[in-house]
Amino acid sequence: MSGGLVSRMRDALAPSRTLDADSLLRRVESLRRFLRAVDGLLPPERLTGAHTVVERADARLALSREHTVVALAGSTGSGKSSLFNALAGLPLSQVGMRRPTTGAAHACVWGSLEGANALLDWVGVLPRHRFVRESALDGDDQSALRGLVLLDLPDFDSVQRAHATEVDRLLGLVDLIVWVVDPQKYADRTVHEAYLQKLRTHAGVTVVVLNQADRLTPEDQQAVVTDLRRLLVEDGLPEAPVLATSALPHPPGLGPLRGQLEQAVTKREAALLRLSADVDATADRLGELVGPAVAEDVVDRAAVAALADAFAVMAGVPAVVEATERAYRHRAIGMTGWPLVRGLRRLRPDPLRRLHLDLPSAGPSDGLLDGLTEEDPAPRPLPATSVPDPDAAQRAAVKLAVRQVADRAAVALPEPWRPGLLDAARSHLDDVPDALDSAVAGTDLGIGTPIWWRVAGFTQWLVTLAAAIGLGWLITGYAIRALGLPALDYPDVGATPLPTVLFLGGLLAGALLALIARPVIAFAARRARRRVDRKLRTEVTAVARRTVVSPVREVLQSYARAREAMAFARSDHA
Repeated sequence: MSGGLVSRMRDALAPSRTLDADSLLRRVESLRRFLRAVDGLLPPERLTGAHTVVERADARLALSREHTVVALAGSTGSGKSSLFNALAGLPLSQVGMRRPTTGAAHACVWGSLEGANALLDWVGVLPRHRFVRESALDGDDQSALRGLVLLDLPDFDSVQRAHATEVDRLLGLVDLIVWVVDPQKYADRTVHEAYLQKLRTHAGVTVVVLNQADRLTPEDQQAVVTDLRRLLVEDGLPEAPVLATSALPHPPGLGPLRGQLEQAVTKREAALLRLSADVDATADRLGELVGPAVAEDVVDRAAVAALADAFAVMAGVPAVVEATERAYRHRAIGMTGWPLVRGLRRLRPDPLRRLHLDLPSAGPSDGLLDGLTEEDPAPRPLPATSVPDPDAAQRAAVKLAVRQVADRAAVALPEPWRPGLLDAARSHLDDVPDALDSAVAGTDLGIGTPIWWRVAGFTQWLVTLAAAIGLGWLITGYAIRALGLPALDYPDVGATPLPTVLFLGGLLAGALLALIARPVIAFAARRARRRVDRKLRTEVTAVARRTVVSPVREVLQSYARAREAMAFARSDHA
């Protein structure tokens, strides 16, 4: 509701003394906040009445409060048109005992039409069916009714369905409802079950008139009125006034009804009472849609953990951590192994690079994740991995895990919220595979090149160089002897020539170093596997929280807002 409209409404409502207009405005606004909070989460058909009440309240409060709209409603033959004409003092509405007489409402306005025309436009009374009673000019006793807008409604039991539909529409708009019954059909079940019982929250704006009471003896009249009051108690309207009237100048006449109308016109609060009753009825109907408070952390941790496990399987985390361990072994052995056979190992594919993971950083022109540069102001997208696509079983497991998260969160919510909660949990399922792939591709697997690899590799080069020097030295000595030249004098290490020590020692040291490195590499590879598993599961859990848990918590927040709004809407319940 705009601030200007609220201000105009508050100014218009200011004269009321017995009803807190500001409180009514707050309740209507609370009902509006409730509808905003539950939009898209609850079945629309459950909210249609609330939307109608808010719209009607906005429209009615923006129109004239100098006028009170009163409807005469009844069945065929009840004499409501005769009452209408008798109150107006003019034959304005067609009187008949046969159905139907007319399908359109007639209106009589006491006083000026200024402000009343806009009100009648909203109610939907055609201009040709509008009449004016200028009481001040008439010089009669009609001045006490100035501001009254009296409607003569079609018969609700007309053989034409359109007439009943028009009656239902108008009864939802008027400020005060006068039900006209006659001695023969005052107990008609249609009147009580289809209308009066539905107005149990509107007793303050409902008057029941026993018309044609002049046809009864005083004793019979009293008996019928007493029985009618009993029926109204059963209908839930014990406080609704019951009046005996007659359109003819015979007792009891129009006095009781006229006095009731004069009181309503003088107080000018029927519109507020009607709207307050509408809000009461709507809040009662919507009350079952909210229950006890629910904390946001109601999302079960075990269910979230199961969801993260299902997401991890879908993302191929087991395959990636397995590839990480093998890649660690592959790279470590390739760097710490004998240099002369390292080239052979490079011919084997790297397990991670086969999955397009843990790719080396590139320069500014061809990097995969260069960040922001002057030439490229936007971050470049992560590459797609080659992790196998999830199969049907994995997708089914994810759907089941999502359903469990929603079911656990919905336990504390009223039943109507559960479908909306499940829809929210499933709302991003189509985006999950790409989100998981991006999470895996963007995770730093952290293998790198440890210092001990470099030390072991450098040592392997040293011992290999020593073996090569020893071998070269021995070959040179053999060649000199073969040419008949004086033999080289090899220095000895103990009883063994130094070239032989260098050659054999280098070979043995290299083999021994590679042998010692193998268990160290296996241990470090397992550590790398566990570290990568934790990292990937952290990223996968973040995806699960973002795509499933966060939407569920948004629904829980909407529930909390709806519950708070409904509490305000019902706080001033009369």
